[in-house]
Amino acid sequence: MTEQHFDVIIIGAGLSGIGSACHISRECPDKSLAIIERRQTMGGTWDLFKYPGIRSDSDMTSFGYQFKPWFSDTVLAKGPDIRNYVNDTAQEFGITEKVKFGLKIISANWSSTLQKWELSALNEQTQKTENFTCQFLLNCTGYYDYDQGYKPKFLDEDRFKGEVLHPQHWPENYDYSGKKVVVIGSGATAITIVPSMADTAAHVTMLQRSPTYIMSLPDTDKIARFMIKIMPDSWAYLITRKRNILIQRALYAVSMKWPNFMRKLLMKNVKKELGENVDTKHYSPRYNPWEERLCAAPDGDFFA
Repeated sequence: MTEQHFDVIIIGAGLSGIGSACHISRECPDKSLAIIERRQTMGGTWDLFKYPGIRSDSDMTSFGYQFKPWFSDTVLAKGPDIRNYVNDTAQEFGITEKVKFGLKIISANWSSTLQKWELSALNEQTQKTENFTCQFLLNCTGYYDYDQGYKPKFLDEDRFKGEVLHPQHWPENYDYSGKKVVVIGSGATAITIVPSMADTAAHVTMLQRSPTYIMSLPDTDKIARFMIKIMPDSWAYLITRKRNILIQRALYAVSMKWPNFMRKLLMKNVKKELGENVDTKHYSPRYNPWEERLCAAPDGDFFA
């Protein structure tokens, strides 16, 4: 059985896989490179997930590629915009033709004798196995189970007359207008879905085991917008990127060193968004800030 050999193989054609491929192609142009992608499209998470309001909860100036600046004064980008950004980057840097679509990696083993990786991949369309070898293997598959998102078993679920959906397998163009909806969970996905569904659904309730820290962020970066007017785009981008990274690091460091101060600061923001008449116990986590993920609400949309 023939093998295809490359100096470098990357598994996954999402944000990380395409970014890594661009760096390798630019810095090691003499090295052969292939990306193995199970799906038929690039974009990874940002192409797979279709749930209402899907967006990044990291600012795109620091989340995006430094070699291809993200020029926008919108802080948290929408999922389709990120998918297009990944595709445009791959096209611009000649990476698209290096992607082998529709291949599921079924084994990857290092051979000390041959001093190379040996990979087997299943072509899910033809059901035939394809073999690859490489000197360097980079895994950019993310941390999801792409076949089946986690779903707990609910007692007597079969008696429920409504529909049960998982965000990972959200039906495209699903009409939830006029429906009564319960969103189970209070993580980043729930914080995104709830305000997105609220305008159209008859009623939306978020059911949580325990609250999550939610921080309101401006959806428009007014400082970045001003800088773009008075200096070259590249300067404004670099300054904004470094500023945002420093803020994120400082936020984490302060949370670790002075958790009580950070808790008071975050809860003060919650009270400001909700007003004095709301019981904040539903928004008061039992853990310290950044012991679990901190969620972002652009322009406080979740609180509204």
